[in-house]
Amino acid sequence: MGDRSFCAGTDLKARLNEESDRFPETGFAGLTERFDLTKPVVALVNGDAIGGGLEIILACDLAIAVEQARFGLPEPRVGLAAKGGLHRLARRIPMKHAMKIALTGNLFDAQTALEYGLINQIVEKKNFVRECQCMLDTLLECAPLSLRASKEMIHKGLSAPQNGRGIQVKLPGACYNAIQL
Repeated sequence: MGDRSFCAGTDLKARLNEESDRFPETGFAGLTERFDLTKPVVALVNGDAIGGGLEIILACDLAIAVEQARFGLPEPRVGLAAKGGLHRLARRIPMKHAMKIALTGNLFDAQTALEYGLINQIVEKKNFVRECQCMLDTLLECAPLSLRASKEMIHKGLSAPQNGRGIQVKLPGACYNAIQL
């Protein structure tokens, strides 16, 4: 694990001169173009998360960051747009914050990322590994099928009526075969 960056994304100036994207179908870190992940995905942000790095965080369910981490989508500063990251950004945080990030290309600190709801927790660098392990242990204490059902329920609920009627999530096992609101 490095200690300067979580992910600084792609070289935007080089990308500007290329005729096609050379990214895997599944996107940065195999996550940013996937919408079918059923297990919780946690970003352990040990440094800057810029461009593709912020897109990775947007694709994760939870994120812990060190206090020195910086975040941003600098693409507009070199004549590009963040592509997939923009779609997730507008669904994850209030529109005015999303527009500020997308249209200015400015970097912002971990406290701002926490206030915007992009990360769940800020930790001191010296406590980073311990705090990350604590969050992961908490997830491991939970029933895997319950985590999967909870994640699915939240995602399905985003497009359901506000009362949640009609949402169904199947839970294999003897006790439950479906949860319906």
